[in-house]
Amino acid sequence: MARYQITISDEQLHGLLQGDRGLADLLEAVLNQVLQAQATEYVKAEPYERTEERVGYRNGTRERPITTRVGRLTLEVPQFRQGKLPVDMFERYQRSEQALIVTLMEMAVNGVSTRKIKNITRELCGAEFSKSTVSDLLKGLDPVVHEWIDRPIGTYPFLIVDAIVIKIRKGGRVRTHSMLMATGVNPEGIREILGLWLADSEKETSWRDFFKWLKGRGLAGVDLVVSDDHGGLVNAVAVEFQGASWQRCQTHFTKNILDACPKAVQHELHSRLRLMFEAPDMDTARVLLDGIIDDFGAKAPGAISRLEAGFEDAMAVMALPECIRKRLRTTNCAERLNEEVRRRERVIRIFPNDESAIRLIGAVLMEIDETWSTGRRYLNMEEYWRWKQACESGEAQPLPIAAQRAA
Repeated sequence: MARYQITISDEQLHGLLQGDRGLADLLEAVLNQVLQAQATEYVKAEPYERTEERVGYRNGTRERPITTRVGRLTLEVPQFRQGKLPVDMFERYQRSEQALIVTLMEMAVNGVSTRKIKNITRELCGAEFSKSTVSDLLKGLDPVVHEWIDRPIGTYPFLIVDAIVIKIRKGGRVRTHSMLMATGVNPEGIREILGLWLADSEKETSWRDFFKWLKGRGLAGVDLVVSDDHGGLVNAVAVEFQGASWQRCQTHFTKNILDACPKAVQHELHSRLRLMFEAPDMDTARVLLDGIIDDFGAKAPGAISRLEAGFEDAMAVMALPECIRKRLRTTNCAERLNEEVRRRERVIRIFPNDESAIRLIGAVLMEIDETWSTGRRYLNMEEYWRWKQACESGEAQPLPIAAQRAA
């Protein structure tokens, strides 16, 4: 990670303490110093410095306005006689911020915003804006987000799915909807956010429609789907990904078990469950399961009943190589996505329409996906592909196939 030395003046520090604009001025100064430092790295020389390592020459700057939640900033982007300084960081940052601001503006234009929302939009966008202002902003933002949402996808052996509940204003009433989201791990082990789908609820038909849409865009080769326990979702997996396995999230499963356990033994049972989930193989896990049943059957019958009923689904991942199990036994990856979405969604609370929800959440997910694509591999897939070959030759145990549940 690059490190930069930032200089802050006494005037900027006083401004930070005395008014709302102070933070915006400080951020603007910091970002402009970062840009100058990146320009020095780009040409390998300070301004007017003579050095043999120099690979280019500066050619002034151009103003680049960006809108943030602390106010409108003006960046002085360095220019060069040849080449261009990459500022992808600001491009990605801008999209999610734009989506948030446009949603706030829509709420103000439609007359459904609170005093807090009006104050924020006035600070970010100026005192006056109209429906035409919102429309102009959407022309630049919506096509980018929808192009990403509808892009072609391919083979993803592992699929992690989850949903969040959001509120949307329709016909003068506030209605609850579910935003379904899917993350895939590609054959190289890189995570990708595959899509989002706005649904009335998390019933089976909604999940099936979502999965059909993903397959229509090219999704194939799914071996394992990881999710929380939900009858509609599990049945949709069994129908739409025939031959694939379903892994029940062990974190949610543990919570479900402990909810039916007396508080006096919750801590001890939690520790025993963790040891069972971390067992090196299925035989060891079954031995540990039997010990838990013997020790807690009388103390926490309700919890043990839930454990026995869900054990096989929560241990499906045990068929995979040990080195990749840890990241596929829970939906923690999806939960972190949910947190990022919630951080933006809390400002809105109630979306003014369907499109605004898709735009904002889509922009946030798009930004995260771009970060993942340039980061480290999520899984080391070499062991997985060797295991696949062993399964095909009968030398290894394949994943259990997900089955539909009775209505």
